Amino acid sequence: MLKLDLYIGRTIALAVGAVLLVILGLDIVFAIVDQLGELKDGYGFAEAAQYVLWKLPARIYEQLGFSALVGCMVGLGTLAGTSELTVMRAAGVSIGRIAWAVMKPIVLLILIGLALAEFVIPKTNVIAENNRARALGELEATGLESGLWLKDSGEFVHFNAALPDGELYGVTRYHFGEYQELRRVEFSERGQFEGGEWQLENSRITSFSAESTQSELVPTSEWNAEISPELFALIVPLPSDLSPRNLWSYGSFLDRKGEDSSRYWLQFWKKLLQPLTIASLVMVAISFIFGPLREVTTGLRVFTGIIVGIVFQTVQDMLGPSSLVFGFPPLLAVLVPILLCFGAGWLLLKRAR
Repeated sequence: MLKLDLYIGRTIALAVGAVLLVILGLDIVFAIVDQLGELKDGYGFAEAAQYVLWKLPARIYEQLGFSALVGCMVGLGTLAGTSELTVMRAAGVSIGRIAWAVMKPIVLLILIGLALAEFVIPKTNVIAENNRARALGELEATGLESGLWLKDSGEFVHFNAALPDGELYGVTRYHFGEYQELRRVEFSERGQFEGGEWQLENSRITSFSAESTQSELVPTSEWNAEISPELFALIVPLPSDLSPRNLWSYGSFLDRKGEDSSRYWLQFWKKLLQPLTIASLVMVAISFIFGPLREVTTGLRVFTGIIVGIVFQTVQDMLGPSSLVFGFPPLLAVLVPILLCFGAGWLLLKRAR
């Protein structure tokens, strides 16, 4: 049985790896083409290619479930096409035993995905975006179309970029009075965390009163904020770029502040339940091979896998934003497509038996 498990596992691993390489190859080509429209002085083809490569771990992570689905269909379909699955069944090997042999290399794939989400992607995505912003000259931009808004100690703060070492660019602080009237606006070109507090540089302070408006330039000033550099490093990236642990930390922080945390909890549950997502898609692939796709061509299996993957992703993409709009739990939005896949796969396998 050990040799049989190794043989099935090797077949599935090679098929999943081949599918993943094909998908990544196409994804990289499209990503580079997309970056060509951004080329200008300081951001040439080399910088664009570097940006795409730094994003590669995130691209791998995004394609794991789809690759597992199509790869299992191709691998098991190859065994079915050569009648090896029929011989296994005739020898008394149960469908459950074959399914477990298929799942073994998928467990390794799941572990790789968890490691990428927790330890690799948060760092490589920050490096990619910061390098790109530097090359395009966006770190010093003062427009309010990008960056992040934050409420801290009765003031609203906007900043354009934050680096992992505790360095801020384009910090704008809005101070309001007792009756919510705007009293003062402070814009600082740069901020650095030193000695347990923020040091702001080249600040322009504009004060408003009923009679007049005054403006002054301050070379350096202190900012006693409750926010640490570590927390800035969490909230600047998109929620999809954060690790599950950091998503939990910042989601809990927003809940304590009484602010909307649903986007972060949605991403948290997506990443935490990704192993179940992959397992459910593999269950569908196994049930299809032993059921309706047992004696069809490889091309049809691949096409079916693509359709199932697109439908699954579409349902998850629709339920996710719907949970943010209608207020039902993000966990439910992530779990429903997984349960539907498991249910469909289980019913097909029962019919196959």
